[in-house]
Amino acid sequence: MTAVLEAAGLTKRFGSVTAVDDVTFCIDEPGVHGLLGRNGAGKSTLMNLLTGQDFATAGKVRVRGESPLENARAIGEVALIKESQVYPKAYKGKHVLKAASWVFPHWDHAFAARLVDDFAAPLDRRMEKLSRGQRSAIGAVVALASRAEVTLLDEPYAGLDAVARQVFYDHLLEDFAEHPRTVLMSTHLIDEAADLFERVLVIDHGRMVIDASADDLRGTALRVVGRAEDVDAVIGSRTVLHREALGGTAAVTVDGADPALRAAATAAGLELAPVSLQQLIVRRTGAFAPEEVAS
Repeated sequence: MTAVLEAAGLTKRFGSVTAVDDVTFCIDEPGVHGLLGRNGAGKSTLMNLLTGQDFATAGKVRVRGESPLENARAIGEVALIKESQVYPKAYKGKHVLKAASWVFPHWDHAFAARLVDDFAAPLDRRMEKLSRGQRSAIGAVVALASRAEVTLLDEPYAGLDAVARQVFYDHLLEDFAEHPRTVLMSTHLIDEAADLFERVLVIDHGRMVIDASADDLRGTALRVVGRAEDVDAVIGSRTVLHREALGGTAAVTVDGADPALRAAATAAGLELAPVSLQQLIVRRTGAFAPEEVAS
């Protein structure tokens, strides 16, 4: 099977700065996948490389088996929707949607009209005059109504409020069920979007540090809470990802959630709790600043 998105040893340098550093991954099936990492980690640069908007310093990138560089066949079914999208000066929201309907062959006019209502997207004001939230509303409509076979979302929904973001997630899942495609979405709000992801890619300082099934990743850590000496006795030599202490009580996030650990913790009367995808990534990589952890 030809991979939908593939990178091998992909590197991009801007002078002395390495924005993407020897990244390798392969996505070969439809699904909604997360590309996670803090600001400046290299997510946007990676998406630009995947869509042929930038040249790699080293390595290769393939979209549906072909290089995306100056290749209309490879990127004809690819949509890159980003928060930082720049529009022609005179463009209004209606012009953005009209242009999108020309570019994307699977554009659904009726779906787009419904999304405009759901997001209260302004169509008759110039894009440069819109607030961040209003621009995000237009971006959300394009991201969903385009129905491109490969859809890369570089946080076009970031300016939406929490209610509108949930509407976006709901529409994405509902429409994906009827029109399967490959979606790679970048976000800082990991827990908020975690249930969407089939696979998680985490990039930190330009390097791919996690590439795993979301379900597999969720089951690889456990939080053990109780009297400190009992917690320490149960976890033994296991790798501790994070530890909190309050008086004689300890809450320890352990790398590994094997049956033996669960049984020993239960027998010792300790509390067990799952670790959210967001917290797991934070504990494993330290890839997010504290203010980015809050959802």
